[in-house]
Amino acid sequence: MSIEFPIFQIVDETGQLINEQYKDQLTEDLVKQFYYHMVRIRTFDRKAISLQRQGRLGTYAPFEGQEASQVGSALALGKEDWVFPTYRDHGATLTFGASMARTLLYWNGRVEGCVPEEGKKIFPPAVPIATQIPHAAGAAMAEKRKGTKNAAIAYFGDGATSEGDFHEGLNFASVFQAPVIFFNQNNGFAISVPIEKQMNSKTIAQKALGYDMPGVRVDGNDIFAVYFQTKEYMERARNGGGPTLIEAITWRYGAHTTADDPRKYRNQAESDTIREKQDPLLRVERFMKVNGFWDEEWALKVKEETESEVEQAVKDMESFPKPNINDLFDNVFEKPTWTIAKQKEQYLQLIGGEV
Repeated sequence: MSIEFPIFQIVDETGQLINEQYKDQLTEDLVKQFYYHMVRIRTFDRKAISLQRQGRLGTYAPFEGQEASQVGSALALGKEDWVFPTYRDHGATLTFGASMARTLLYWNGRVEGCVPEEGKKIFPPAVPIATQIPHAAGAAMAEKRKGTKNAAIAYFGDGATSEGDFHEGLNFASVFQAPVIFFNQNNGFAISVPIEKQMNSKTIAQKALGYDMPGVRVDGNDIFAVYFQTKEYMERARNGGGPTLIEAITWRYGAHTTADDPRKYRNQAESDTIREKQDPLLRVERFMKVNGFWDEEWALKVKEETESEVEQAVKDMESFPKPNINDLFDNVFEKPTWTIAKQKEQYLQLIGGEV
């Protein structure tokens, strides 16, 4: 059975506009906003990897290569919308307004990095695969019941579509016509498993058919396509149109996490080819040059500003007070079980603390 889900694109790899419908909307201010946020999160990502290698940060999940998918979708959201990220979506959460220092604290295992920030509807990053998808459906159902125009977005990778939570979340959202976008970043691998070994479906977008919702495929390295498609379907959701499944075709250049070696399961030369031809940041730069938006002095200023912001966030993270040992034990259950109480006692004795 052949089901066609063409990949939506606005700007091609060379920076040329191929969809004239959006010509008037691609203002210099908007394009520069895209570029700024993509540089910002790439700078953060590279610094985080460097910190991990130096032993100053815990195991970290890089996202370089997926900036267009994360920035484009996050910029299409409203301030009162909900964001349900995975462990690889800190590019999206930072764009949506999450604190950079707190994001680093999260990767150092600090509880301060897991607690939602005041005024930000950002769910703590989901490490178990796909568990955030039903949560996003539930939050969207609640917003609909309250009569607001707020919506939700759930981020997840291709591996999540093999989990029951994915199907349960889509089914609930479909039944209750919840205002939610299920945003899949298909980077080709579920850790080390290539997508062709994970599913027989030709696309992830076609899975939407089983739940009678739109299924859309976009070029996930084309921030213009990601932004306008997410914006369109978020507006549809706000106005009673129900949920949408978006599949953004993208690529992660590096490892699944800093504890992983991608050379063991894929040809890393492919990453070099994709970086040269399809890099999302380079595509925006090419578009700006084609359209007369490029300003070398401005680009240098963006680079310096983002590097300065990241360095300050690192200082803030490393100057944070030492963690409270009790946080490790006291908030697992409302009242600690005897097993946790015993573990706490033994640990405190081990480090010479008070029982």
